[in-house]
Amino acid sequence: MSATKRRSRGWAVAIAGMTVALVVAGYGIWMRGVTLTNLQQQADDSAIPRVQLTTPKPGPKERTVTLPGNVVAWNEAPIYAQVSGYVTKWYKDYGAHVDKGELLADIDAPGLDAQYKASLAQLDTAVTNYNLAALTAKRYTELKNTPGVSLQEVDNYVAAAAADKAQVAVAQENVQHYYAMIGFEKVTAPFAGIVTSRLVNIGDYVTSAGGDATVQGVAKPLFNVADISKLRVYAAVPQSFGNVLSPAIKATLTLPNAPERPIKADFLTAAGAVATGTRTIVTELVVEDGQKPLLPGAYVNVHLTVPGNPNLVIVPPQALLFRAEGMQVATVVAGDRIHLQNVSLGDNLGSEVELLSGVTTADKIVANPSLGLLEGEQVKVVQAVRGYELSDISKPAQ
Repeated sequence: MSATKRRSRGWAVAIAGMTVALVVAGYGIWMRGVTLTNLQQQADDSAIPRVQLTTPKPGPKERTVTLPGNVVAWNEAPIYAQVSGYVTKWYKDYGAHVDKGELLADIDAPGLDAQYKASLAQLDTAVTNYNLAALTAKRYTELKNTPGVSLQEVDNYVAAAAADKAQVAVAQENVQHYYAMIGFEKVTAPFAGIVTSRLVNIGDYVTSAGGDATVQGVAKPLFNVADISKLRVYAAVPQSFGNVLSPAIKATLTLPNAPERPIKADFLTAAGAVATGTRTIVTELVVEDGQKPLLPGAYVNVHLTVPGNPNLVIVPPQALLFRAEGMQVATVVAGDRIHLQNVSLGDNLGSEVELLSGVTTADKIVANPSLGLLEGEQVKVVQAVRGYELSDISKPAQ
């Protein structure tokens, strides 16, 4: 091969190599540009906040609020001693059923018995004195207008007889008083019910301080008797429900250990005033006889079903923004832009809240907005992960 051909071939190889190198370099530059463009697009896309949407729902026709409640007996009374003495016997123990007037205990009050006997003797003395005074006054009255008896003497004896008659009346009242007090040596039930406590034993000294406000000292009750033919249930209802408290409301009770066994209760009355300390209204319900699981003193959950307002809308509380401008929600408008809408809050329904104004059921609001969202900001709507959709897990308040 001649030198000329060898040189021509070398130039061809060099040119081909340069061409390949230029193509490779150009491709690399192009790919780098494409990569930079993609990275810029990804960065720009990542800068757009992702949001999940939820749609306001109309309020429920009825809603249920659960409140703590206390069960008390229809009537309940501590039984105090009305006389001072020693307990000689008791007849009813815890849980015993008693009728009205049934004997609970005996008290031996020897001092009271002695006072009663003394009052009888005083009555006999008063009656004897009166009889003598009446007889004397009669005799002097018959001698009236005679030379041997003056009118003054007659008047004196008649007045003395009247005074002795008054003493007889006083003595009779005294006897009746002590007789009535002796009756309290028998401690009886004031109404039919059950004995919820017995706080006395044989030989205990009891005092009448519990039944006589004029006696100094502290006395404990001998028994507690409760009428459980019906039961009262007290609940503190928030003042926002004050306008619906009436016999029309539905109420059920559940014990914490038996939530699957609801007990029907009826509205009885409400306090008619708001307690300033708690802003609640004391409401009284009644449970008729036959509700065996309930006992006086028990704690229950009170479920009140009250009318709702379908004209209002409800949203999850996570959708609310607490800002200096007031309460707001972030709505998504045309072009996937954010509009911060002022709203007015209604009642808290538990898992949702009422909105009195600001949005309708046609609006699309951000389900869990960030405090960094700005008016007019571009966002990207994404679908929530299955099982975590706020619109699915937010149910009407129970």
